[in-house]
Amino acid sequence: EKDDREKPSHKVTVPPFYIGKFQITQAQWRAVMGDKIKPCFKGESRLPMESISWEDAQEFCQKLQQLTKKAYRLPSEAEWEYACRAGTTMEFAFGDSLSSTQANFNGKYPYGGAPEFIYREKTTPVGGFKPTAFGLYDMHGNVWEWCEDVWHDNYNNTLPDGSVWLSRKDSSLRVIRGGSWADGGSSCRSAARDWFAPSIRNSLIGV
Repeated sequence: EKDDREKPSHKVTVPPFYIGKFQITQAQWRAVMGDKIKPCFKGESRLPMESISWEDAQEFCQKLQQLTKKAYRLPSEAEWEYACRAGTTMEFAFGDSLSSTQANFNGKYPYGGAPEFIYREKTTPVGGFKPTAFGLYDMHGNVWEWCEDVWHDNYNNTLPDGSVWLSRKDSSLRVIRGGSWADGGSSCRSAARDWFAPSIRNSLIGV
């Protein structure tokens, strides 16, 4: 059942933007940041980088800008959802149900009548599942993804242009989207949203 944090439904017009085709891999992270932060799951360079805080992600974007001379930042929450939905209005980019044949999450808790399937109990290499209609991979599951926005309890007074939503006195929580390898299917829905403190490092969260 959807909770109030996903309401009210509202229209957003998102200007054009670029977003990564894959979750940032451990190999990409090391190339920019070195190996100071150790991921929980090791042994495969194409595994998504996890155990990174929102603050770590900010540092990654800054270093990437210095290396490439191009602007990088985390997506706004609205940009993330636009990218995830890929033109759909269903629960997922693939329809209204989800099994772990379609994404990496806890397959013991599928969604929308999908059959139970394997719970892998770890991350999987990026790009291992079917992409969305926009050609983006792992938007549902594998690791939660940090967004730039400060957490708001609902969408009241949200910004109509999809820009980063910072207008709140309390910036101690930041938005995560997409669900993870350890979550049930409900948490992987396009509309599902949650938060973590920006200094928290957790094997469920990447970028």
